[in-house]
Order: sequence, then C-alpha cells, then structure tokens
Amino acid sequence: MSIFGHPGELKIPPQAKENRAAQEVFHVWSSGDHQDFIIKHDIWDDPAAWGLLLVDVARHVSRAFQERGHDKDEVYRRILEGFQAEAESPTGDPTGEIEK
Repeated sequence: MSIFGHPGELKIPPQAKENRAAQEVFHVWSSGDHQDFIIKHDIWDDPAAWGLLLVDVARHVSRAFQERGHDKDEVYRRILEGFQAEAESPTGDPTGEIEK
C-alpha cells in the first residue's frame, strides 16, 4: 500500500511491478453486501477471455482455501455453484458508468 492508498487495498504482485507492460484488469471492493468494480473492459477483443480470467480466479481462490485446510475441489465446486446460481437468478443489476 502506498502512503496515499487505502488500508484495505492489496499489494501489486512483484511480477506485475517488474513488468512495465503489465496492465491492471479490474478492482473489486467489497463493502458488506455491496461490491464496487472498476474494469478495464477493452483489454481483450474476445469476451471469452473474461471467462478464462474468471476460471483462473476461481482456481486461485480454491488453492488459497486449500492452504487454510479446505478441500480444493470442493471449494471449486462451490464457487461454480455460486456462479451458476447468480447467472440463473441475479441478485442485482450492474449500475454505474462505463468510461470510454
């Protein structure tokens, strides 16, 4: 966190810090039952790339849970269940501005 940063922000990974071509893709801030997003929506031409990213996120979360003593495959399955439930019956609609 920088001197001007927010106490809840995450660190920049060393590999991204060292790679001048690295680009941040999105931020998600959780405030209880509300999330705020900042998304670099034009980073990829093919929207399927976002699907690949979301699966990678789920796999990283599963691995992190495994380090805390949980079954990695069960965690991944639960993440997919949550994804499917939200896709089929959204709990809300996205709001906010799209910057161009």
